[in-house]
Amino acid sequence: MTESMPAEAVETARKRLLLAAEDLDGNRVAALVGELAEQWGVPALWERVCVPLLAALRGHTATEVAVEHAFSEGVRSGLDVFRRGPGRALPPGGVLLAGAEQEAHCLGLHALAAALRERDRGCLLLGPALPWTALASAARRVRPHTAVVWSQTPLTGRAYRMVRFARDFPGVRVYAAGPGWIEPLAGPAERLGTLPGAVAACATPAA
Repeated sequence: MTESMPAEAVETARKRLLLAAEDLDGNRVAALVGELAEQWGVPALWERVCVPLLAALRGHTATEVAVEHAFSEGVRSGLDVFRRGPGRALPPGGVLLAGAEQEAHCLGLHALAAALRERDRGCLLLGPALPWTALASAARRVRPHTAVVWSQTPLTGRAYRMVRFARDFPGVRVYAAGPGWIEPLAGPAERLGTLPGAVAACATPAA
């Protein structure tokens, strides 16, 4: 629950992470992300701390761009190691996560993967810019019960491709995540709006 993180803790966490990013210390950002996630949970950390900081780091100057990259990379690294156990194949009935074709940014999926691990749910994150043909191939191989595709911008949020993928895999629940999906989505594909909502959708057993 994101409400479980009090305002004072949110403010302190933002300040600590921003100072580390301004020092271009991605390792310290990653360490803080792990520490804060253990203390408050991934959804609260992501929605109340990371997302507002990402929105505030506009990257208007060269220095600001460097700070933004240090912060983003540190957050990604911290989320990726959070609750990660020994490597193993995704069991049938897990969750498949991928960035949409040509989408270079999918930090939100790293947050979702970490939040699912926090709840002991299996997931496979295939990273950004996965071609639709490769996503289909992965779905046939790992047989997930849920697939989540992230789009950051309308250039990559192709609703018709998402709907086509969902119809090609009727046994898979297909969700669109990220701000890039601005076109209406027809069933069976659905849209996810928040990290807690995404975790709840992905963690629900298949019918």
